[in-house]
Amino acid sequence: MTALKRPAVGLLVFSIIAFGLAAYFAFAAIQGDFGLFRRAEIEAGEQVLREQLAELETQVMRMENLTLRLSDTYLDMDLLDQQARDVLGLLRSDEIVIR
Repeated sequence: MTALKRPAVGLLVFSIIAFGLAAYFAFAAIQGDFGLFRRAEIEAGEQVLREQLAELETQVMRMENLTLRLSDTYLDMDLLDQQARDVLGLLRSDEIVIR
């Protein structure tokens, strides 16, 4: 009698488990929370935030300049005149208003 050789079930199960784990880790490395796609998203978001920061820093510098120009230690008469016109609606006596 010839003995039939049975397929190695253990090797088959091991191969399936190894392939499954490899596929899972490959997927996680590409699309997971810390994967390549998420990293690209974060870097794009970082660039947008850096641009917003630069814009805000410019606005802060402008506001600091205006605040200094209206402070008690340094008074810019032109800026004071502009603010009086804008906020209070004041005019000089020699001006004509056209509406």
